[in-house]
Amino acid sequence: MTNEKTNLQKRIESGGPILLAEYSPPLGGQPSVVRETAQRYAGKVHALGVSENRGRVGMSALAAASLVLAEGVEPILHVITRDRNRIALVSDYLGARALGIHNVLCTTGTHQTLGNFRAAKNVFDIDSTQLLQAYAGLAADASLVGESGINGFDPACLGAVTCSHADPAELQMMRLAKKVAAGAQFIITQPIFDVERFDAWFEQVTAGGIHEKVALLAGIQVLTDADQAKSLAESRPDPKIPEATLSRIVSAGDKAAQRTAGIEVAVETIQKLSAAKGLRGFEICGDGDDEAVLEVIEKSGLGSA
Repeated sequence: MTNEKTNLQKRIESGGPILLAEYSPPLGGQPSVVRETAQRYAGKVHALGVSENRGRVGMSALAAASLVLAEGVEPILHVITRDRNRIALVSDYLGARALGIHNVLCTTGTHQTLGNFRAAKNVFDIDSTQLLQAYAGLAADASLVGESGINGFDPACLGAVTCSHADPAELQMMRLAKKVAAGAQFIITQPIFDVERFDAWFEQVTAGGIHEKVALLAGIQVLTDADQAKSLAESRPDPKIPEATLSRIVSAGDKAAQRTAGIEVAVETIQKLSAAKGLRGFEICGDGDDEAVLEVIEKSGLGSA
């Protein structure tokens, strides 16, 4: 079976700018919530990433991605290795393809101790690079799950995540190159808050020519209130949030003013990063505040055309 290329894949190959948004499925099981959100993003992004239990337990990403697709919006199914072994990961991938979902982001997932489900047992049977390799080569080699091959599946449009702020930089470059070699067609960075640090990292990326082999997208997280910004800054060493950025949101005033300040910071970050030659676009995440994401898209002048 030969599968038609997705719109995202065609966009990648065209060399044009790419705009994605990340959506976190709701805590409940109401399909109308997902459908209404997908409708708000229709025509505004090239694809909508559907996260999998990012920081909290929510509706199945596979189910939500199917609902997004039904609304005419191309989904990117996020698949994490934290919670399932290789059998379940491959099974879900085949199910996604059967449902018409052909964009897949492979990631390890944030450790459960950094979310609300700290008592849960993680799996980490394989890592994200191994998952990429498995998905890319299932037709010829499915030895990961004890099969010689699984006929009928061309590779999907596969993506991965990279970290522009982790040390040592040399190791991160090696990991990035391995993901590209494993079959990633697009790479999304972890959220960028420190533009100067990103610029130094991206200079290394372009010096190695990696940007010519894969579509690199900068992750933008909208910090919509002071508590969220402080919690993120305190809960993990990276990504670093510059003190000036944190202070700007914290001292903005009431919740509405903090949200406005966070949106302004996100827009300004996009404007600064847009000067990076070789950067193909952005993925914007609002951690549940989709209206903030849409406002950032409008105010930054980004669009899916």
